[in-house]
Amino acid sequence: MSVIERLLRRDADGASRTIGDLVIEPMRRRDLRGGVMAIESVSYPRPWSHGVFESEIAQVRSGTRRYLVARRPSAGAGRKGPVVGYAGLWFAADEGHITNVAVAPEEQRRGVATALLLGLADEAIREGCTAWTLEVRVSSTGAQELYRRFGFAPAGVRARYYENTEDAIVMWCNDIQGAAYSTLLESIRTEVFA
Repeated sequence: MSVIERLLRRDADGASRTIGDLVIEPMRRRDLRGGVMAIESVSYPRPWSHGVFESEIAQVRSGTRRYLVARRPSAGAGRKGPVVGYAGLWFAADEGHITNVAVAPEEQRRGVATALLLGLADEAIREGCTAWTLEVRVSSTGAQELYRRFGFAPAGVRARYYENTEDAIVMWCNDIQGAAYSTLLESIRTEVFA
């Protein structure tokens, strides 16, 4: 899908969705101070700055980026709850590139990353991506397992990719517009959140 087509579809952005007991919605600037920066600082040795996130969020309007946050609603009517995780996706031609997936330490292994990836998958498919990719640390076996569950397979290695000279595994998932991928996503939704 072209940038022009993405701009024309921009009105669909801004919608929140519920996956399990989590609310997944577009990241906004206020979310940076509302949890994203704290999660970023404990998730990465060299975290993105507030300015980098602001720049990325600004590019959502161009149709080349998508950033989502996950919230666990608080008790009480109308309370959204804190940001417990976030994820990002870049678009280039008919491909998506996952930029980051991060979850608050106390929320890890509780379905937050899965819900965020389901949200990103919906976005990638809606935007016409036929494949998507990511890099993951060689040492991050839990993340690799999660990505394999979503159909990603190792396709190569980027030597010394990370700041501590750790290698990255490049993973790809193809044919995400197909019926088989739709079935896979539905099975993940059902298995994790039913």
